[in-house]
Amino acid sequence: MRINKYISETGYCSRRETDRLIAECRITINGVACEAGDTVTEGDIVLIDGSPIPSKAMPVYLVLNKPVGITCTAAKNVKGNIIDFVAFPERIFPVGRLDKASEGLILLTNDGTIVNKIMRSEYGHEKEYLVKVDKPFEHDFILGMSEGVEILGVTTKPCTVEKISDSEFRIILKQGLNRQIRRMCKVFGYRVERLERKRIMNLSAEGLSSGEWRELTPGEIEELMSRLV
Repeated sequence: MRINKYISETGYCSRRETDRLIAECRITINGVACEAGDTVTEGDIVLIDGSPIPSKAMPVYLVLNKPVGITCTAAKNVKGNIIDFVAFPERIFPVGRLDKASEGLILLTNDGTIVNKIMRSEYGHEKEYLVKVDKPFEHDFILGMSEGVEILGVTTKPCTVEKISDSEFRIILKQGLNRQIRRMCKVFGYRVERLERKRIMNLSAEGLSSGEWRELTPGEIEELMSRLV
């Protein structure tokens, strides 16, 4: 099993975070510094910072209404990182990213097994955003955004786009390319002034003020897991 998958399944951290630890030479396999792509077999001794990986903790699932200015990383050396901001007493990490200039819902957990199931586009899980751009748009903009836009060398998947006002729209994506909405808008000559994620699948930050977080209810967890099967 590849090392980043092995560690994510222990619940210690996500695959992305594991890759960061590997780059920092903090993981060893049988006493040898780990490299990206290394594999683990039964009986191998995997250490992080010289210590065994802690036993899998009880799963934790939080939703945060992220304010603008907070960076979605577990890297402690990054000022304004999301982990320090939430200050949860147990080790957690964000599921996916919401860029520093954006706000709204983000899920944090210690359950590395759900990250790819939520984020990978082939699973088609919905993520809903409210977006304000710098000038009024016409129907052609809504149509073009919904049909797919050429960015990062690929065409975005068709999506649902609904006009809210002359300069605001709601968009529901089933993929998550880097800065996707901002790049899509830029193709049509618009600059995003405000971007707020409202929903991931069945989860929302409704009722949370900016900067507030809460644990998922048992009902939310049950529904989320049923969609990830």
